[in-house]
Amino acid sequence: MPTTLASPTSISAQPTLRLAFALSMGAAVSLGITRFAYALLLPPMRADLGWSYALAGGMNTANAVGYLVGALGTPALMRRFGATRLLVFGAVLASVFMAGSGFVTDASALLLQRLLAGVASAWVFVAGGLLAARLSEAGSARGGLLLGIYYGGTGFGILLSALLVPQVLRAAAGMPHGWAWAWWALAVASAAATCLLAWAGRAMPQQTAAPAAPVAGPGSAPPVALHRFGWALAGYALFGMGYIGYMTFVIALLREQGASAGFVTLFYALLGIACVASSRLWAGLLDRYRGGQPQALLNGLLGVATLLPVLSSAAPVALISGVLFGAVFLSVVASTTALVRHNLPPSRWAHGISAFTIIFALGQIVGPTVTGWISDGPGGLARGLVASAMALWLGAVLASRQHSLQREASQ
Repeated sequence: MPTTLASPTSISAQPTLRLAFALSMGAAVSLGITRFAYALLLPPMRADLGWSYALAGGMNTANAVGYLVGALGTPALMRRFGATRLLVFGAVLASVFMAGSGFVTDASALLLQRLLAGVASAWVFVAGGLLAARLSEAGSARGGLLLGIYYGGTGFGILLSALLVPQVLRAAAGMPHGWAWAWWALAVASAAATCLLAWAGRAMPQQTAAPAAPVAGPGSAPPVALHRFGWALAGYALFGMGYIGYMTFVIALLREQGASAGFVTLFYALLGIACVASSRLWAGLLDRYRGGQPQALLNGLLGVATLLPVLSSAAPVALISGVLFGAVFLSVVASTTALVRHNLPPSRWAHGISAFTIIFALGQIVGPTVTGWISDGPGGLARGLVASAMALWLGAVLASRQHSLQREASQ
């Protein structure tokens, strides 16, 4: 990983917005397609394979376990191969593993496929986030926007999934295990996005994309201890627990409430569009604050969005929930990268981003299975989403206590 950044002058000549949108395909592949498209496939797979909600949630838990394993190894892999190579290689593997999910029906085999896809998606997400952070630092006047574009790219993946999966499921309705065709279609879409990532890797200014001398290991790191981000890390773990419950089970809840396939497509498409729009919506907030204020505000709003479809099954309420959730949840992720960028030197960004990614993965490991377990009991999916909302609100309280490191140093 480079120990220095290109100067703003050298980057300003580059089409930074175009590069940011191309890099956003990393978030589209790693989260929007690899992870969140599963929400659309959960109802038909559960009905076809006879799963409990706990097992259905366990599929995303397996994905999160793989994500954690991948995140733990990402800093070393980036030092060895560079962020750009790891980004593209991980996207290729994620596409392959998604395609593999269409060839098996055994729960153990599907769990393994989800785990391996999680490993690859962590490589993509962390490497892409690091490149986006470097790009945003070079164009610091609009750094929050560039970061938001990267993370908002998840919305492109969600939107594509919303438009693609229901159509494929409808076309394959008469076939055995018709949901397998949706996995194959998603793998093709992921491969197409990987081509854009490969272009972005070649187009990135050499100073931001190429690896330099390895940075020091954790034992010899500069005296900026990551535990000083403790409140933000704790809040982020609860965000991981809470948001993934919604993203895993909200489609199943809507179907239980009688939503049609067309309404589900509309709901998920609007959620994805809101994700993309969020890059502009919260850019100023991420640029202005250097502590945990953005994460606290956004977690609080997510709790509200999560609770809305529980309080009412009316279609307008569900749509408001989806739009609000989509407009907020990826900006929580962006807020942690902005926190790292505001408070650590560039040579420590990979360590900081990886630390938040790891704690994010830990929350996601717990979230789907616990939400599914609660949903298998009295109260069903509604009770499970209430638990998710409570986790998000507690995360907001914890994040609000995070101060900037510069403020601590001045006191």
